Parts: sequence; C-alpha cells; structure tokens
Amino acid sequence: MNFASVRIITDDVDRLVEFYEKVLGVSAERPAPVFAEFVMPSCTLAIGHSQTVQLFGTGSAVAADNRTIILEFHVHNVDAEYERLKPFVVEWVKEPTTMPWGNRAVLFRDPDGNLINLFTPVTEDAIKRFSGRL
Repeated sequence: MNFASVRIITDDVDRLVEFYEKVLGVSAERPAPVFAEFVMPSCTLAIGHSQTVQLFGTGSAVAADNRTIILEFHVHNVDAEYERLKPFVVEWVKEPTTMPWGNRAVLFRDPDGNLINLFTPVTEDAIKRFSGRL
C-alpha cells in the first residue's frame, strides 16, 4: 500500500490554491474547477470543494472544521521560510522553535484554519532520522 495524498475540503478552492502555491512554491494542477492537486516528490496535497463531499457521502467531511491534523513539510531552512512567508501568513501559531525531538519548527494556519508545520531537523539524532527520507 502506498500513501497517495491528503485532501483538504474547502468552500473556496481558489483561495486555498493561491495560499498553498505561495507556501509550497509549486503550481497546482487543476483537473476540474472543484479540485486541485499539488504533486510533489514526497506527497500530494489535494484540495476539493465542499460540493464534492456528496460524492463520498453527505456530511462525510466539513470545510474549515479541522482541529486534529497537522500538515507537515520538511524544509531546508525553517527560519528562512518563516521570513519568506511573513508577508502573507495571517495566523502564526508558533514562531521558529527547536522542539525536544530535534526539529526546528514553525507553525501557522491556512485561510481555512488548518494547521501547517514547516520543520528542519537540526540535532544529530533528528538529522539521522530523516536521512533516508525526501
């Protein structure tokens, strides 16, 4: 089994696509007006309009209602990313901080309130843990 993607359900696909294009530095693929994908070497982030929820089962997902998942992206330099993103990120949850498990991380919310963690392994153990991953 291979992990394929994470999909965010939203009432405003265009707004989230614009936001994630700035954060990820990747253009979205838009196979339909109600759906977009950011295809990256390590994962795919999909964004679907709330209108698509009925295809999976009415009420199976609710837009802008997530408080349990953190989308995490391994970056080369978390402090540089923090400076780059400052002009357009509205809600910062945690400024760059070195966590007890050895990653330097910054956390913020997307326009729908989803939590995003950008991190860089900085301790020897953390660097070792991520050495075989993209």
